[in-house]
Amino acid sequence: MFENLSDRLGGVFDKLTKQGALSDADVTTALREVRVALLEADVSLPVARDFVKAVQEKATGQAVTKSITPGQQVVKIVNDEMVAMLSGDDASAGALKIDNPPAPILMVGLQGSGKTTTTAKLAKRLTEKENKRVLMASLDIYRPAAMYQLEVLGKQIGVDTLPIVEGQKPAQIAKRAKQQALLGGYDVYILDTAGRLHINEELMAEIEAVRDITSPRETLLVVDGLTGQDAVNVAEQFDAQIGITGVVLTRMDGDGRGGAALSMRAVTGKPIKFIGVGEKMDALEEFHPERIAGRILGMGDIVSLVEKAQETIEVAQAERMMKRMMKGLFNMNDLRTQLEQMQQMGGMSGIMGMMPGMAKAQKQMDAAGIDDKVLMRQIALIQSMTKRERANPGLMQASRKKRVAKGAGMQVSDLNKLLKMQRQMGDMMKKMGKMGKKGLMRQGLGALMGKGGNQQAGMGGAMPGMGANALQPGFGGAPKGLPTDLSGLNKK
Repeated sequence: MFENLSDRLGGVFDKLTKQGALSDADVTTALREVRVALLEADVSLPVARDFVKAVQEKATGQAVTKSITPGQQVVKIVNDEMVAMLSGDDASAGALKIDNPPAPILMVGLQGSGKTTTTAKLAKRLTEKENKRVLMASLDIYRPAAMYQLEVLGKQIGVDTLPIVEGQKPAQIAKRAKQQALLGGYDVYILDTAGRLHINEELMAEIEAVRDITSPRETLLVVDGLTGQDAVNVAEQFDAQIGITGVVLTRMDGDGRGGAALSMRAVTGKPIKFIGVGEKMDALEEFHPERIAGRILGMGDIVSLVEKAQETIEVAQAERMMKRMMKGLFNMNDLRTQLEQMQQMGGMSGIMGMMPGMAKAQKQMDAAGIDDKVLMRQIALIQSMTKRERANPGLMQASRKKRVAKGAGMQVSDLNKLLKMQRQMGDMMKKMGKMGKKGLMRQGLGALMGKGGNQQAGMGGAMPGMGANALQPGFGGAPKGLPTDLSGLNKK
């Protein structure tokens, strides 16, 4: 979503950080480019103007120009101001107020913004992450099969939905949902209202009636992140007539320019609570301003990466892997497990997007035709092996290689590269095993903290192929022991 903006800002900051000293004129020129980049990203003019003004006030003068690293000082100021622009004054504004059960949440928005899917995603999140008992109710009596859509989604995620009664009006359904939530002992009940193609009197009157009946603790406006500046206008109108408490931006995994997200908080004063980043039911993320700012400015989002790892990697499995690693053992089963974990965490592109300084390497990967299909091809080759071959890759001789490659629909040369990758990883595991746990921890922490200038080294052992250097020659050289050539696996 923020790729173009990130590229533009990255170019500006590269120029700044390469200069040994900065004059006020240098800062002014750079901020002029920052302003153009924000406007091209569809950020509203008043927001872009205020942002650049705030940065300029802090970035000019001796505090920056006389500092040891003036360029990095400017980058830090831009980062701080972007966080302030995205979060406002209240740092905890993004948290849902769902005390005093049953707490009602009212979902509003225009048709096609993704309200029903977002309702189900939010219900799943509250159920699984906050251990809340949730009831969903559809008040959309106009769109064909809308109520049945929510019922089907409820069955998929294991969340109760209010039984459908034909012929009832939205206000009647809201009363019934409130009563059912109270009698059923639910912690939260979510009301999915009907959308319209545009804001009109009928829509607003209907939502106002539902609001008055239920007195929602949260009124969340669901807005399509691809609609640009019009999303801000929609938010202002809904807030003026209904009174919203927060915003959910959907389709933030798309190729829109992202200006709505940057403008929304500053223009409406309402916090962005969540962002939708995919079609799957777990593709709903909390909106953390500091993390989003980090992604935009190419600083990565290690916290979110760690959280994803915690969600997808089982503790027992990780402990087993650690014990094998300490013994210097690493076979094809281990490699397949790690490749599958990478897929669950969003693939190479998803992981690299959260790692500091990896934006350029990711572009080189895209240009070389390397994508998440590489992981699927590698897994296919491993699955084409017998159990014995996976446990002992040394058995792979010419006839076996031909059979495995043919079974996966690939060439023997592709299999050879995978076997080379496994051997290199195995050698690295042996070295890490000899270090012992204390040495391993020191090495990993040193890499993560940037000691030695190689941030991938500490993570490459746990996730083969996480660093772009591990994927293609010419990317700056792989960390020692990591594979350097998967070029044969990028065939379409």
